[in-house]
Amino acid sequence: MLGLASAGSVMVALDATVVTTALSRIRLDLGTSMAQLEWTVNAYSLSFAVLLMTGAVLGDRFGRRRVFTAGLALFTAASAACALAPDVNALIAARVVQGAGAALVMPLAMALLSAAYPPPDRPKALGLFAGLTGLAVVGGPVVGGAVTQGLAWEWIFWLNVPIGLVIVPLVLRRVPESRGGGDGADAGGLLLVTGAALGLVWGLIRSDAAGWGSAEVTGTLAAGAVCAVAFVAWERVAARPMVPLELFRLRGFAAGNAAGVFMYASLYGALFFAAQYFQTGRGDRPLAAGLHLLAWTAAVTVVAPAAGRLVNRIGARPPAALGLALQAAGMGWLALAATPSVPYWELVAPMLIAGAGVSMAMPAAQSAVLNAVAPQQIGKASGVFNTGRQLGGVFGVAALALAFGHAGGYTGPSAFTDGFAAATGVGAALSLAGALAALSIPTRTPAPTPEPTTPVLTADR
Repeated sequence: MLGLASAGSVMVALDATVVTTALSRIRLDLGTSMAQLEWTVNAYSLSFAVLLMTGAVLGDRFGRRRVFTAGLALFTAASAACALAPDVNALIAARVVQGAGAALVMPLAMALLSAAYPPPDRPKALGLFAGLTGLAVVGGPVVGGAVTQGLAWEWIFWLNVPIGLVIVPLVLRRVPESRGGGDGADAGGLLLVTGAALGLVWGLIRSDAAGWGSAEVTGTLAAGAVCAVAFVAWERVAARPMVPLELFRLRGFAAGNAAGVFMYASLYGALFFAAQYFQTGRGDRPLAAGLHLLAWTAAVTVVAPAAGRLVNRIGARPPAALGLALQAAGMGWLALAATPSVPYWELVAPMLIAGAGVSMAMPAAQSAVLNAVAPQQIGKASGVFNTGRQLGGVFGVAALALAFGHAGGYTGPSAFTDGFAAATGVGAALSLAGALAALSIPTRTPAPTPEPTTPVLTADR
């Protein structure tokens, strides 16, 4: 179960960042504009973010294994479409479908994993899961650089196809079906939360190109805010609410989600610019840039599993708060050390510290959220956490991009490095905010006792 859930999650997480080191080659091969290049990244994040809650609810309603498998199949087919895209518009459209498949895979991978393990074993499993997922996120630029430089950019998508073809039948054969509490789908809630996420994410993505004061950005942000308020009002009166608002009264759930939003805002934003820093600021080739980022990934495979075990012993608050504080320290150090001519070895220590910190915080924040709710609510809790993760990532890229544009630009290595330092400093501030939020996580976040009349796992295979 752990291997299959992690394999699906790794594919999804890898495609969130693997494109970054291939953008230059895609621009030359397809003749794209800068705005079109941005959409090859943003189209995936946008559809991923707005459909995550839908995926979680569909899994609870129709079966997590069934919907997880459908998401894997959709993601695999869309990956082939990306590789075969004849022009940039077809590539962007395929990336939208990829994001939709990812929105079915990610929350249900966590839900299936959490349902398969009892509370005492859950933190360790989530630690391994988070470690592999985090390695894929941070290692995406490495894979993208190696494949683009050694083969062609299309192969960053072709790699998903054989993996998907192997995983789908194994999931159907070996993973037991599980569901949520059996409530019907909250159609009104789904519509409103999708509108809220779409409006807010679209406004953030377009803020740099269209301007914060433009009618497009202000209009979409306002529409998203209205939908968000309407969603909260609707969930208060809905007969079968998609997200029971009483969950946010649980300190572990609320604080874990807040820490997760800041954590991924910092991580995704910093990685977006770090991959470019090594190429534009230092003049490295794509593969070298990806390899240099390995210092950031080195701690993930060791620290995240250990942190999962530590959560089971001492609770989620210390690893989450300390991990985010370490990420803030590492990013702050990196912002001060980065120059066009700095020796690479001087950047290794801050990247190791930042990588160890986020690897510690990932399983702790997830455990705080999932252990705060009953097993019947794991799917919904997972959907909320992962939606916050993606929205946090989009916000982080937008916030760091504003700092980058204010302090530097693409006119030369020195200008880019000035912008990178300012952007990474903002990433450090976001990590520190996450550490403060993590201090509100209870010392212990035991999972509530499930209701005996509502089974979690079924024998449906």
